[in-house]
Amino acid sequence: MRKIALLYNPSKAQACSIRDELNRLLTDGGIAVTHVAVDHATDILEVEPEIRFVELAMVLGGDGTLLGVARQLAPHNIPLLGINIGHLGFLTESEPSQLRPAVSRIIQNEYNLEHRMMLEAEVYRNGELLDKFTALNEVGTGKGAFARMVTVDVHVDGVYVDTYRGDGVIISTPTGSTAYSLSCGGPIVSPNLQVMLITPVCPHTLFSRPCVIDAQQVVKLTVKASHSDLGMTVDGQQGVHVLSGDEIFVKKAPFDTTLVRWPDREFFGVLRSKLHNGNGDAPALA
Repeated sequence: MRKIALLYNPSKAQACSIRDELNRLLTDGGIAVTHVAVDHATDILEVEPEIRFVELAMVLGGDGTLLGVARQLAPHNIPLLGINIGHLGFLTESEPSQLRPAVSRIIQNEYNLEHRMMLEAEVYRNGELLDKFTALNEVGTGKGAFARMVTVDVHVDGVYVDTYRGDGVIISTPTGSTAYSLSCGGPIVSPNLQVMLITPVCPHTLFSRPCVIDAQQVVKLTVKASHSDLGMTVDGQQGVHVLSGDEIFVKKAPFDTTLVRWPDREFFGVLRSKLHNGNGDAPALA
């Protein structure tokens, strides 16, 4: 029997009612369903080990919920279908008003799988590994809450690129090009490309510009500051406090996030709908 997981954010008011409706529609279509409430502290595989064997996981929440789920399930190659119960929902594929046609497409196997590259970040202090993270959108390093500058030396494959003085530096995937990097002046990158973006955050210079590099290259960020209000974050959700002199190595992760995509929904149409209009409305399913 086909089996699908429903992962829902219990902090969102609509999540439980949509979970129940999806459970009914999928069950009526002959698909077995398992569901797990998730937040940033949930270990999904510990709560439901059998989830690694599902056909796909439907994630009920916003982009933040999907990012958190992706970091956990990507190593297990579990396709994710986002149902937007947030504001923008750029990574999600369907809206609450489109549940019936969405389930119909799943039952009839009318969907594609799209692979999105991820990043792996390692933090070193005095030559020793301090922590390790993965990210779907971006790895960011810089100052904390106080208005004090930080200096970041950037090397790519051991070659010095530039020194950025300002709020910090973002290393993002093509998926993350429409997130934090975009708000800092970075380019929009088609998600099927295998590249990384280096985007300075509020650089204190007239000449600092974002760079695009090959996904197989390795970026080293060396953080320097006269204060201790420094940090590194991944996808804006996880992070670690860093000290002046710490080194952060960022490279392509050994696995991808797999997203469920409708055949008639393309990247630039979503881009116009989500970012140009600013209302988060998605086009209706055929």
